[in-house]
Amino acid sequence: MTEFVAVLALEDLQSMRAVMAGGRRVLLVRVGDEVRAYDNRCPHRAWPLERGTLAGGVLTCANHRYTFDVATGRGLDPGDCHLVPYPCRVEGGTIAVAVP
Repeated sequence: MTEFVAVLALEDLQSMRAVMAGGRRVLLVRVGDEVRAYDNRCPHRAWPLERGTLAGGVLTCANHRYTFDVATGRGLDPGDCHLVPYPCRVEGGTIAVAVP
C-alpha cells in the first residue's frame, strides 16, 4: 500500500516547485485551485522538469523543448510523450503526495 507523505504547505506553492517525497524528486504544479504531482524527470531524456518553464498551463522542458499540459500530464509536442503522475491531495493546507 502506498502512503501519502506531507511535502509542502499549500501557501508555499506559487506555480511549480520540486520536492522530495518517498525518496523521489516530485514536481508540484498549481493548476487553478488544485495541485498536480509528477515525476520531476522529463519522460523523453530524464531532464529535471523543475528547470523548465511554466506558462499558460504548459510546461516546457528546458532540454529539448518538449511541452506538456500540466492539468492532465499529456504531451502536447510531441503528443506521445506524457508526464508520469503521482496521487496528490491537499489536507489542512498541506500538500501530500503518494509515490510507489
